Amino acid sequence: MKVSNGAAPEKSLRITLLFSVNDGVGALDEALKVINALNVSLTRIESRPSSTSDWDYDFFVDFLASELATVETVVKSLEKVSGNVKVVSTGATNPAGNSTPWFPRKKSDLDSFADKVLEMGEELSSDHPGAKDPVYRARRAEITRIARTYRHGEPLPRIDYTEQEVATWGAVFRKLTAMYPTHACREHQYVFPLLVENCGYREDNIPQIEDITRFLKDCTGFTLRPVMGLLTSRDFLNGLAFRVFHSTQYVRHHSKPLYTPEPDCCHELLGHVPLFANQDFADFSQEIGLASLGASDEDIEKLATIYWFTVEFGLCKQGNEVKAFGAGLLSSFGELEYCLSDKPTTLPFDPSKAAVQKYPITDYQPVYFVAESFKDAKEKVREFARSLNRPFDVHYNPYTETVEILDTRDKMVKYAHNIKSDLQTLVNALEKL
Repeated sequence: MKVSNGAAPEKSLRITLLFSVNDGVGALDEALKVINALNVSLTRIESRPSSTSDWDYDFFVDFLASELATVETVVKSLEKVSGNVKVVSTGATNPAGNSTPWFPRKKSDLDSFADKVLEMGEELSSDHPGAKDPVYRARRAEITRIARTYRHGEPLPRIDYTEQEVATWGAVFRKLTAMYPTHACREHQYVFPLLVENCGYREDNIPQIEDITRFLKDCTGFTLRPVMGLLTSRDFLNGLAFRVFHSTQYVRHHSKPLYTPEPDCCHELLGHVPLFANQDFADFSQEIGLASLGASDEDIEKLATIYWFTVEFGLCKQGNEVKAFGAGLLSSFGELEYCLSDKPTTLPFDPSKAAVQKYPITDYQPVYFVAESFKDAKEKVREFARSLNRPFDVHYNPYTETVEILDTRDKMVKYAHNIKSDLQTLVNALEKL
């Protein structure tokens, strides 16, 4: 849902605000009347089931303000008619005056996603295997609360997994690792023994994301961050720009160890994590993330679909064979077997075609895209990103862990000097060979 109450100020701040309401008649209307009365430009509203038991719904709104004093006025006014009011993030519109969706500029800005979960996490749908298990629900609530309170710079939380959770992990671990030698891409097969050696990957032990992060950071600079549940496509992809993968820490319900309706730590740690230790795959993932920063809703949908057909359900060529590299395949023994059979349709990976390909969420995929290599996929996504409707480009600075917007001549000259310095180092090294 989008609304607009007027043109953006020439110089304005983009504010993302969270407030909560109960499911009463006119509750949201009252909150919106308060905002309208203050003459701010409201550009977006997102509603989600509340992440706390005190409220029925959480609302995230974006609006434009000329100064922080206006923001303080909005917050104080909203507090009179709603609850849990807080500023999630602040950012400026771009130099042309266009209203660009807010996006994180530094790694610590990812803290603003902690409350923004679409579904699952602690709240379970009625058809979830654990929906009627009070012990399981309480355990999920405990783990999701830990993720919600985590902040950048703190030690990653360690979970003391129960015997039942370890047994569920073990059932998944045994089934999938038996298939990896014949179905997984060679990069996944190469890394997996290293995870066993360095991170405690065993059927009788669930690895801790702190240990995995140390290993990944040494390999490619990628890190894990705990998350309560499913993020929006925009928030999740934005995290990849900083080489951050948001990972759940809870385990699927023990009654169905080989099935899960949503990502859990079995999916994250067995399917996703191994390839984040591969440089080409890490670069490819970050490329999608960088393209998502400040992208329009339409372009976010395209990028999320590309992510679906690559990082989640991608196939790749390995010599004369085709192997799986998508985490949705490498964490599902049924679809891992199906995807390499003659039943589905396979197409060469083309971002422009993958971006608009329809797909089912609850069934096996009827169509898969086959990448030539991770490096080739990265270059194709980078070329595709040039077609997106974004009035600036961005650069990730790994030293400061920040994103720099290349929207002025001075910034571009500075970036060019850095490239020149790196190029000179390369030339000097080549001359010494």
